Formats: sequence, structure tokens, C-alpha cells
Amino acid sequence: MLKFLKVTTTLALLGTPAVAENLGLGRVALPEEIAAWDKDVSPDGTGLPPGSGDVLTGEEVFADKCASCHGDFAEGVDNWPKLAGGWDTLADDDPLKTVGSYWPHLSTAWDYVNRSMPFGDAQSLEPDEVYAIVAYILYSNDLVDDEFVLSDETLAEFELPNADGFIVDDRLETEHSKWVGEPCMTDCKDAVEVTMRAMVLDVTPQEEGAPEEAQAAPAEQEAALDPALVEAGEKVFKKCKACHQIGDGAKNRSGPVLTGIVGSPAGRVEGFKYSKALTEMAENGLVWDADNLHAFLAKPKTFMKGTKMSFSGLKKEDDLAAITAYLKSVAN
Repeated sequence: MLKFLKVTTTLALLGTPAVAENLGLGRVALPEEIAAWDKDVSPDGTGLPPGSGDVLTGEEVFADKCASCHGDFAEGVDNWPKLAGGWDTLADDDPLKTVGSYWPHLSTAWDYVNRSMPFGDAQSLEPDEVYAIVAYILYSNDLVDDEFVLSDETLAEFELPNADGFIVDDRLETEHSKWVGEPCMTDCKDAVEVTMRAMVLDVTPQEEGAPEEAQAAPAEQEAALDPALVEAGEKVFKKCKACHQIGDGAKNRSGPVLTGIVGSPAGRVEGFKYSKALTEMAENGLVWDADNLHAFLAKPKTFMKGTKMSFSGLKKEDDLAAITAYLKSVAN
């Protein structure tokens, strides 16, 4: 945000008659030209245009404008940024910093989407679309329910979980003197040696392996079907219900009904057109037992090359165990 403020201020100064005359460059910037860059939104809501958007509308806009990079559920595609999850990772060596886990102000999310997204077509979204997208991002982080509506009147009141997780950057006063001075330019050290190596090397997407390899991968021991785990799995299932339904009266959507899936043969749901990849694995005897569900939900495209499911997978073992328990609890 500070960077944007500096850009706006610099443009405004360069557009003044005195500066233009002294530099002998250009002309005075027109008010509408400056206004085109002045899109800053503050945490207190200053700068927000009138408008509103709900979660369900946001889901549709997100699928159309954002999902190709950020996934249908804001889980990220390949190395494109994840926008959801990471709630309990900030103390880890490799924390997942998302809108839900790390960002302190919701205005930053609104400002960035409005200013810079979608990739390659920035500033093409209407204000109502931006409100809806941000509402859906909140929903993807389990911070609101599916009836939530975000507007210019309510955005400033919404507090993100990590709002108190930041401190004032006082390094200029406390540390500046320790790292300034004349830099060494030649022969600064007698020898250079590598003393540490990166702990995280997943800088490129993993290659897809054969389904047999994924099926052979070890899975966590199936969790006991206790109420707390089932309840946790129901929350995880929010990431699935845009495409799947479960329980009494469930119908096929872009994905099949999942009622009674645990322990059932693959490809059994009537009226749903499965992918060629799933059909072939079903013909070869694939059964959705706990181990196969674990492997598929962790890395769908690795487990089943050619699957139509766009979800990139659940990263946490706890989530995998919980959703398996929940799916198991909803039997035919």
C-alpha cells in the first residue's frame, strides 16, 4: 500500500506546473489522469466506492476470473498464490501466508484485487464484482458463511484473524547504524563457502507420477469415527460443496454425489459422466477405501492423471483424516 501511495504522490508532484517547468519535461497532469492512479483504499474504508457483493455471486465471478490461477477454492494452482488456508502455520519454518492466515487488513485484499486483477486484464472488474470476490475469499478461509454480504459500509468493520500480528517497523531507528557504512567491493573475504541450504525447494510444480505410485503411497491410519472428527470434516467439506453434494436429496453437480462413497467402487453414481481416467481405473477395480481417498484428495492429478477434478488437493493430514471421517459418516 505504501508503494502505491508513493507512486500516486510522485505523479501528482510531477504534474505540477513548477516541477514540469523546472525539468523541461512533459506537461501538467490532468485531474482525470491523476484520478486514474489514485485508487488507494485505507483500512478505515476511505477510498472505497459504493457497492456490495455476496459469497455466492463471488463464487461465480471467482470461477470465471480467478480460478485458472488461484484454484476453484482459492487453494492455488501450481505455484500461483494460495489465498486460503495456513491458519496454523505462521510459526512454522515455511508458513503459508494467505488472506485468512496472515493479512492484517481486508482493505488490502480489496485494493489489490481492484487495482491489479485479473492477471492480464487489470482494472476490468466492477466494484460489485470486487466486493463479491473478496467475500468469496473470506468464505474460502472459513471466516464467513455462504450468506455473507460485503459492502463499502461493512468492509472496514471486518477484522481478519491476524490483525494484531504486526508491529511497527522501527529498524531505521534501532538497527540502521549497524548495517550502514562504506561497502567492501573487493577481496572482502579470504574464502567463500556454503554454510546453509534452502529448506524449501518446491519452487516448481511436482511432476505427475503414475497412478500406481500414488496408490502405493503410505496413508495415515484411518481415524476413528468420533463426533469431533466428523464435525471437523464437515467444515473441510466446504471446500468441496461448490461441486459436490452429500446426504439426503443430494444431486450431481459438476462433480458426482458423494453419499456413501467410502468403501464403494469408483464410478458408481448413476447419471454422472465420469472422466475417461476414472472410468479406466474403475474398470481395473478401484475402490474408494480410506487409503485411496487419502491419496486422491491429497493430490488428485497425481493419483489420477487426466481427472476432471480441478481441486489441487488437501495439504494437511488432519484435514484428510477429518473429511474421510465425514464422508464415512454419511452412508447410503
